[in-house]
Amino acid sequence: MTDSRGRPVGVFDLDNTLADTAHRQHFLTVRPRDWNGFFAAAPADPPLAEGVALVRETARECEIVYLTGRPERCRRDTLDWLAAHGLPEGRVHMRRDADRRPARFTKLEILRRLARDREVRVLVDDDELVCDDAERAGFTVVRARWAAESAALRDAQEREGRT
Repeated sequence: MTDSRGRPVGVFDLDNTLADTAHRQHFLTVRPRDWNGFFAAAPADPPLAEGVALVRETARECEIVYLTGRPERCRRDTLDWLAAHGLPEGRVHMRRDADRRPARFTKLEILRRLARDREVRVLVDDDELVCDDAERAGFTVVRARWAAESAALRDAQEREGRT
């Protein structure tokens, strides 16, 4: 059941939606993939202007929730990055460190949980599979197509459940 008294929720992904990961994707092209290097470089991500503008605009009417496939061990860096770029405050949902399910499963699970007692006004994400599944489940989706596509990142999101 949705609580109509609370503000609706705007849900935003981080990597390649708000944060430009292009400078660290080389960590995903080596074998084995260098996940420690990939996540350690995240604090240097430049913000993506389109995503930042959209989250700020959405915050006028919605409570912001960040939903990322980053592992929990990256929480401090993630919170510091959000604050350093002046992004709206909001709860941050992260993947448990040992959770390797594809992002489309973990994110949809959290979206459904959020929707139990709040209106989820929009999900903004760059992962096409996450967006497809969220739309099929009845959520309004904005596809973040403003960052350069990365086959390595897409593969990591779907096959390795890492981001």
